[in-house]
Amino acid sequence: MKFPRDLDGREIITALSRLGFVVQRQTGSHVQLSNAGRHVTVPFHSPVRIGTLKSILRQAGVSIEQLLDVL
Repeated sequence: MKFPRDLDGREIITALSRLGFVVQRQTGSHVQLSNAGRHVTVPFHSPVRIGTLKSILRQAGVSIEQLLDVL
């Protein structure tokens, strides 16, 4: 499946929240979320680059299909 190229940080944070992640804190333009020992930092940029999105999903243990299902 192709990665979407138009997702911004707000949409990714919303999707991860629906998957059980909780916002811990925000430092500047980066938001830190956690869920059961997993910690993820999401930049509040628009759009988020593909490599950054892949890294976020790998750290969160979430597939692209799961992310797109909750959007």
